[in-house]
Order: sequence, then C-alpha cells, then structure tokens
Amino acid sequence: MKTNKYTLLSIQKRLLALILSVTFIFCILGGRLIYIQLVQGRDLQTRAGDQWTRDLPTTAKRGDILDTNGKILAESYSSYSVFVRPRAVTDKNKVADVLSAVLGLSSEEVLSALNKSVSEVKLARQADKAAVDAIRLNKLDGVYYSEDISRRYAEGEFLTQVMGFINVDGVGQSGLEAYYNKYLQGINGSVLTETDAGGIEIPQSTGKYIPSIPGYNVTLTIDAEIQRFAERAVKDAQAQYGSLSASAVVMEVNTGAIAAMASYPSYDLNNPPRDNMALLNSLTKNKMIVDVYEPGSTFKVFTTSAALEEGKTSLADRFFDPGYRIVDGQRIKCWRTHGHGSQTLQEGVNNSCNSVFMDLALRLGTEKFYNYLQAFGFGEQTGVDFAGESRGILMPERSVKNVDLARIGFGQAVACTPLQLITGLSAVVNGGKLMKPYFVREIASADGQTALIVNPTTVRRVISEKTSAVMREILEGVVKTGSGKLSQVAGYRIGGKTGTAQKYSDGVINRGKYVSSFISFAPADDPQYAVLVIVDEPSGYVYYGSIVCGPYSKYIFERILTYKKIKPDNIAEDIASLAPTLEMPDIMGLTYSQAAALINGMGLQYELAGESGTVINQIPAAGVMLPKGYVVLIRLETE
Repeated sequence: MKTNKYTLLSIQKRLLALILSVTFIFCILGGRLIYIQLVQGRDLQTRAGDQWTRDLPTTAKRGDILDTNGKILAESYSSYSVFVRPRAVTDKNKVADVLSAVLGLSSEEVLSALNKSVSEVKLARQADKAAVDAIRLNKLDGVYYSEDISRRYAEGEFLTQVMGFINVDGVGQSGLEAYYNKYLQGINGSVLTETDAGGIEIPQSTGKYIPSIPGYNVTLTIDAEIQRFAERAVKDAQAQYGSLSASAVVMEVNTGAIAAMASYPSYDLNNPPRDNMALLNSLTKNKMIVDVYEPGSTFKVFTTSAALEEGKTSLADRFFDPGYRIVDGQRIKCWRTHGHGSQTLQEGVNNSCNSVFMDLALRLGTEKFYNYLQAFGFGEQTGVDFAGESRGILMPERSVKNVDLARIGFGQAVACTPLQLITGLSAVVNGGKLMKPYFVREIASADGQTALIVNPTTVRRVISEKTSAVMREILEGVVKTGSGKLSQVAGYRIGGKTGTAQKYSDGVINRGKYVSSFISFAPADDPQYAVLVIVDEPSGYVYYGSIVCGPYSKYIFERILTYKKIKPDNIAEDIASLAPTLEMPDIMGLTYSQAAALINGMGLQYELAGESGTVINQIPAAGVMLPKGYVVLIRLETE
C-alpha cells in the first residue's frame, strides 16, 4: 500500500515530539539529580546520619580554678548521663525497676519515658559511677550512658560571691565561673553509634568517637590562706554585731591584685539554694563590687591627699572646730557636737573632725576637687574582671554647690563601691599610682600551654610620691595615737582610717542605721597590703568604725604579716604600748563633761553616742584592764 506523504509527515512530527518530550523529562531528572547531589547532598547526608546514627554527648571537663599558690578551689570530676531508647528496650518492667531503684526515680516515671514514641530519652544527669556500675550489672537492653561532668568546690562556703557557680549544663551562672566561662567550659565531644530507624543498635556496626576538648585552668590572685583570715573575720563580725552583713577585701597595694574578698551571710557552693531564687540572688551578689554606699570618714583620705598635693594644706596647718561649719547658710555639724577646738592637720585626721575636711574641700573648689576624685577612680568603673560592677555616684559637677562640696569633703553626698575605695587608698599609699584591680593572674590550657598571663596595670598617676609619703605618715598617726588605735598590731607599723556613715531611706537619714568601716595598710613605711572591713547596720548603739571594724582589721593583719613573714620592728616599744595597764573607770551616771575629763585624764580615748545628758552605758565595763590610748564608748541618755 502506498503511504500518503502527509501521513508520513505526521508520524515524523509525532516521533520528534516524543523524542523532545523524553529528552526534556531526562533533562529535568538529570537537573534534579545534579541539584540533589551538589546542592542538597550535604544536608541529606546529615539527615541520613541523624536517622541511622545516635549521638551520645561527652561533656568537656571544665577547667580548674586555683588560688595564686596553685591550690585547687574548684575542679570537675566525671559523672554520667543515663539514656534509654524505648524501641530497643526488650523488658520494660525490668528496666523500670532497676533504673527507679538506682536513680531514685519512680517506676511510673521510667515507664512513662519507655512508652514515648521517640528514639531517645534522657533519664538522669550527673549520676555517679557507683549508680552506673549498678545499672551495667543488670545488662539492660536499650539503656546507654555518656560521660558528664560535675563540679566540686574544695571548701564549700568559701570565696562564695567571687567564685560563683555553674548550672546543670556546666555553664557559669555567677561570679568568676560566669565571667571566665568561655575559657573554663571547653568543647563537648560525642560518641556516634549506628542504629536502625527505631534506635536499635545495628550488630557489628562501627561507632565513632569525637573526643571533647577540656577547658582552660584559671589561676587567681586570691591567696587561700589570706581568704581564710578574711572569711573568719567577717563571720565573727556579723555574729558579734548581728548586722545585715559583714565584708572584707584585701588588696596588694602595689599591683591591684585582690588577695581576698569575703562577705557573710554566705552559702555552700556545692549546694546553692536553687529552690529559693530570691535568697540565691541575695547571697550570690558581690556587694564589694556591685553595691554602692556612702563611705563616710574613710573618704577623708582623698580630701586630704588632694589638698596636700595642691598645696592647700600642710602638716603645720591649724584648724578651729566649734562643732560645726555654716556653708551656704546651712549649719553642718561635726560628729562631735561640742567640737574639737584648735587642732593641727594630723590631729584633725586623728579625730576625724568633719570641720577640717569641709575647709579642705572648699579650699580646693569644685573643679580641682572633682579632678582628683575622678583621678582616684570615683564615678567610673575600676575595670575589674567581674560582671555587674557599679560606677558609684558622683553628683554632676555643674550641680555641686558649696554646701554639697563641703559634705563630699567628709564623705557624705557621694557613694562608691568598697572596691573603688580600697583601690583609691592603695594609690594614696603606694607612691601615687592608681592600679587596675584584678582577680585572675593566669589562664592556661590543660596541657600547661599558657594562654594568658595578666600583669599589673597602672591606670594613671594621681598624686606625687612626696604627697604619698606624707599621707602614709598621717594615716599611721591615726592608728598610733588617734581613733584607729584598736587596729594596732604589736611590732608593726599600721596606717588606717575609720569610717561611720549614716544610711538613707528615700533620701532621708535613717536614724540608728549605720555602715561601719575601717580601711588600713601595712607596713606603714613600705605598704604591701591594704584591708577594708565593712559591717552593715551593726545592731545596738555600738556602730563606730573604730570600735566595730578596727579589731577585725587587726585580726586580719596579724595573720597576714605572720603568714607572709614580714619582719616586725620596734617590738619591745609597741608591745609595751599595748600592755593593759589602765583600769576602766565606772562613769555610769556622770555627765558628758565629767566622763570625758576622767577618760582623757587617764590617757584613754572615747567615741560618743548621743549629744547630751548623763552616761547610761559604757564599753568596756568598769574594771576591765586596758592599754593606754584605748578607745572606749560612752553612751549618753539622749541622742
């Protein structure tokens, strides 16, 4: 049969269309395959790996925290996480019975986990080796383990607010544990095992182990022995005076290194009160760095330093104190209402006479005085390696009136952190250099390769070496013959300054609420350490810094000087001066003038609670033997 040429042409067109269609389809499929291979390949491989392998994490060992002498303060040890893969469990009742008994879980809780439609459930964290060994003895199908890390603090309730703690995932939550977390934490590893889609391990499969990388070890400037002295002092001070808290910080004056920092009440780092967040937040706050307070008379150190440096006063200068100054029409009282009369600069510092420091501040003027306060670091962060540091409070310079300036001169109308205060004091006595305070001396990898060594940092020079030498002499006089006599250490030269500040509520003085403090340094002729002791709201009427804090400053320094083998001098002379040779008289019922005359006439000193009336209480009691120059407390009937 003869084929019609039109029919043949139609067949050829159809065949061409078919070929083109098939080619097009193959092109689409090829393009899709290329896309899957080149673009989606890595993602699909990962998904396949997730479906056919199980990943058990291995937690990296967290780095140790050590004191400056290499004593371990915080370390990590191996614990375990326990997992179940429900589809791989062959005897759920047996698994539930064993795990509930060993891990302290209820059988219902374990069975609930075993009946979940998931590939894997974590039942426990930080189980100890004994628990895991007990589980292994039962050879339970579908139960797996991975290495975890737990944290142990060597001394529990020790360096609490500085050290901080970690959470169950090994992440620092507060203190240095949080600040240096990126160094301490390390990098986690894992153990990969091949399983079917249900999570059952494939027999004769090969696993893969990715090792963890341990965290870096951190060595502090803290000396555990000095820290122990400070811890004991604040616990005893808080107990003796029933205060809200007691705190102490010890600093190396020439470097800014923090040798100790303690506050009480505290808690055990191995058992933080996680079930009471308000309490936990309160106890973990490092008040020495985060909180500010009105420093009171300890601030007079900086007023004196600035005035000496600027030539606004000298040791030959004299002042007259009738018990007050009138500034901008306001009467500002000295703490001693009856006044101190005529006195030298040294006597004014010894007596902590407010009038003297009002005069010095006004002589300096706002601009100059503020230049020095800012140079000493007030109103700005010190830069210490710790989170949450406060800047303190300085009034804007443009807002300061003469009456404000006068109050700042003796430590009112200004607020600072305790760390700012001791850092500034260190600059006053170390030759005039403001040093940056710091906690960490070295950070090193687990194999000993040093990553970072922290060297002392000079921020700026504030006063001259000459002025610093004069200030050391003046502050030694406070301890030798002035209000700081209770901080004397036999055989050693100590310098210091007392502080007693009223507290405020809603901008109004809260009567009967005080912050007592004493700041000191030793040896006075070649300072090595500074100590600041603070007692917040001592109960009763004993609130003067000289009486409340001076003896605890002495306690800390007695032990530091012996521990560091700093040689004493003038032993016989100093010990003789501290010998109890005077008997405390009975001054009960006497008037203020009668009691003061009797006390002064015996060679004793006194602090006064109240302004007038008869004596209704005295410390110490009559008959107690005292050394010459001892500071006694006289309480008058009215305040």
